[in-house]
Amino acid sequence: MDYEKELNDLRDNLEKAKNLKYRAEARLEQLNNQQQEIIEELKELGVNPEDLEEEIKRLRSEIDRLFKEANTLLPKDILEKK
Repeated sequence: MDYEKELNDLRDNLEKAKNLKYRAEARLEQLNNQQQEIIEELKELGVNPEDLEEEIKRLRSEIDRLFKEANTLLPKDILEKK
């Protein structure tokens, strides 16, 4: 067995693992910062992150209602003449 080669391979692999760890830590920090920014934006909009799913449902409902209302207000008789 070539111990020197094995030792060099172990060093290389350790260095690769360290680099991967540093990159993962940097990415995690970046994602945590993005999460904080999003939470701050939500707070500025008056939405708590815990209530986000409910707010999305409410907004979808409101959009559906407004589309229905807009469609009922269109003059169907004029549109059908074309």
